[in-house]
Amino acid sequence: MISRNTIDKVFETARVEEVIGDYVQLKKSGSNFKGLSPFTDERTPSFMVSPVKQIWKDFSSGKGGNAVAFLMEHEHFTYPEAIRYLAKKYQIEIEETEQSSEEKEQASERESMMLVAEFAQKFYEDVLWNTESGKAIGLSYFKERGFSQQTIRHFGLGYNPDQWDAFTVAALDKGYGLEYLEKTGLTIVKPATAEGMKEKRFDRFKGRVLFPIHAMSGRVLGFGGRTLSSDKKQAKYLNSPESEIYHKSKVLYGIYQAKQAIAREDICYLVEGYTDVIQLHQSGIENVVASSGTALTPEQIRLIRRLTQNIVVLFDGDEAGLRASLRGVDLILEEGMNVRVCSFPQGEDPDSFARKHSQEAIQEYLVEQAQDFIQFKTTLLTKEAANDPIRKAETIREIVGSIARIPDRIKREIYVQECASLLGISEGVLFSTLAQMGKKQAQDLRTKNAPTPMEVVPVQPEEARVDLQYELERKIIELLLLYGMESQVFEDLVLKETEDGKLALEPEVSEVRVFEKVYLDLQDDEIELTHGNFRKIYYALIQKLNGEGEFQIQELMNDPDQELVSEISSILMEEEKYQLHEWQRKDIYPKPKKNSIAQLVSETILSLRCYLIKKRIEALQQKTEGAPSEDHTEVLEEIVNYLQLNKLLNTKLNRVLS
Repeated sequence: MISRNTIDKVFETARVEEVIGDYVQLKKSGSNFKGLSPFTDERTPSFMVSPVKQIWKDFSSGKGGNAVAFLMEHEHFTYPEAIRYLAKKYQIEIEETEQSSEEKEQASERESMMLVAEFAQKFYEDVLWNTESGKAIGLSYFKERGFSQQTIRHFGLGYNPDQWDAFTVAALDKGYGLEYLEKTGLTIVKPATAEGMKEKRFDRFKGRVLFPIHAMSGRVLGFGGRTLSSDKKQAKYLNSPESEIYHKSKVLYGIYQAKQAIAREDICYLVEGYTDVIQLHQSGIENVVASSGTALTPEQIRLIRRLTQNIVVLFDGDEAGLRASLRGVDLILEEGMNVRVCSFPQGEDPDSFARKHSQEAIQEYLVEQAQDFIQFKTTLLTKEAANDPIRKAETIREIVGSIARIPDRIKREIYVQECASLLGISEGVLFSTLAQMGKKQAQDLRTKNAPTPMEVVPVQPEEARVDLQYELERKIIELLLLYGMESQVFEDLVLKETEDGKLALEPEVSEVRVFEKVYLDLQDDEIELTHGNFRKIYYALIQKLNGEGEFQIQELMNDPDQELVSEISSILMEEEKYQLHEWQRKDIYPKPKKNSIAQLVSETILSLRCYLIKKRIEALQQKTEGAPSEDHTEVLEEIVNYLQLNKLLNTKLNRVLS
């Protein structure tokens, strides 16, 4: 268990904008920051971070909370894991008791696999630095590649001995379950056979140097292993298999080491291999990641898009692979990003080029040689077409196909103009082709989504009705959180009987604090909040305000109950939503709630009263319907009184009742 003292230190030290800034590119928006949601696929920012309140809100997914809540949502950490991550980030010593074997057994499958992967990384690294074979084989290889000791340690590189089960035996000795060694793919298990062959266990990465693949948070997800054997039957590179924690289409090699540099430089360099990343990083180009030899996927592109809108794709000098790589460029365009392309001289790749040049020379080359994708693709494809008119027509169509993928209309038009100029063809023809492609894409989409003749199209359910009581209780909590201590002048309507025996509301003016007004009104009507989280927040606030005269938002936000934290952050960030729309640029100025606090409080409580009265009337009416033969005089009189009271309250709210 982590001590309360450590948790308090973490919450005092951690800055939500710094934590989230490691994963999302944040831009200043008034006193807050905004960015693209890391939880949904969007092109317009709906994600807001408040440094003052130390909370965040994602208006597209509805999620929100503090720094811990973000890590739990984004990285799927448990509460203790998030605390440990932040403690490590801010160099806070963790006070905790040793985890018992029983607690280890109770860990989730995903977490157990993560722990196994982290143990493996430490084991491989230890073998590399502290064993004779590790130093003679693994370390020598990395040094031959030109990696410094600092770089090798920075990327956590390692070596697995050339023995059948060195890692497996070590992991089992440390108490890690064989089930998780197999599920992560670190150990391959051959089951026993009926012929009497015993179960066999051996290391997947036997005799290989290891490149750990990290999540953006820094946790190890899998490995890439390179053989040092000259045996041509062995695969040169071997990756961890797909598992609960490792999906190669959703990770980028080097993203953990590069994320801060990408956000800082507002540009990302994309390469193919592990050594390309490491060599460029060592040369001072830190904002670089790799697709790890796999075809680029939309998920990988979106991972970069959280940090920057700008990508430069770095290609080897070998022209044979260029055409296939251009498909990845089309995917980047589809995601609405700005993409440039840079190829190296014939026979060079990012790794070899970085080894031969200084940081200044590399940076200068990347700036000077990076081309707009239209220029690059046009040069490459027209070179292939030469003087063949048919090939040239196909080339033009292919380039227009790339432009058609760009979601922004203005960018599309600019690219069409540039393409027309480069290829010597009229803009009209290109725009016409572009329109045809757009129609075909729309038709293909409709055909894809259309039901087959025998398919029954499900009837869409009606939209869920608004839970009025939930919304009103939420509004009460919002008013207490934002304005609980503020004094306001309230005009209350007190129910009194007139001389002719009728009920009437008479005004009474008083100046009290908002929390006192809310508490007394709810007490008078014996109203109890029904939503569990609202009730918990309500009593915590009333107790603090009544006893100490103040409260700190952070006291509520530090609660381990993340559902509660999310609810509070959603309430507190409601107003910030309007900053996303930039209404001022359209000469629209939303009226601040602070200008009408008393009115908001009174209207909210009156609305809650009306709602509860309506529910009470409905309950009484059901009584009269149950047994027609009974005398319902008293019940009917009660209904009439409630109807009269409901009419008076709605009059105060300026509502017209039918």
